[in-house]
Amino acid sequence: MIMESYRKLSVYQKSYQLALELYQLSKKLPRDTQFDLADQLRRASRSIPTNIAEGYGRKSSSKGFCHFLRIALGSKDEMSVHLDFLKDLNYIDQKTYEHYFEKNEEIGKMLFGLIKSLSS
Repeated sequence: MIMESYRKLSVYQKSYQLALELYQLSKKLPRDTQFDLADQLRRASRSIPTNIAEGYGRKSSSKGFCHFLRIALGSKDEMSVHLDFLKDLNYIDQKTYEHYFEKNEEIGKMLFGLIKSLSS
């Protein structure tokens, strides 16, 4: 698989956009969440595109790139937990939760597919 830039990867573009959206959402959360839940949400969401970029930069082997893509998958799962907390603490409504959860799941499927294609 030949890629001229990680920025051309749909999974990077979608994960970067989701991170931007969640960053904006986190700024609207109550002040008492800003140093824990909101911060963790921002970190987990940024970790996905960051690990895609870092893995791409170290792509001397598919195995190395896949390592960073797996880290991104872990961050995707971490973000799911933070979204669950936001919903269950009534900081976001069900519709907002579903919107972000579905985008996050789509990114996870894309990451898994890229890992699979690089591993074969």
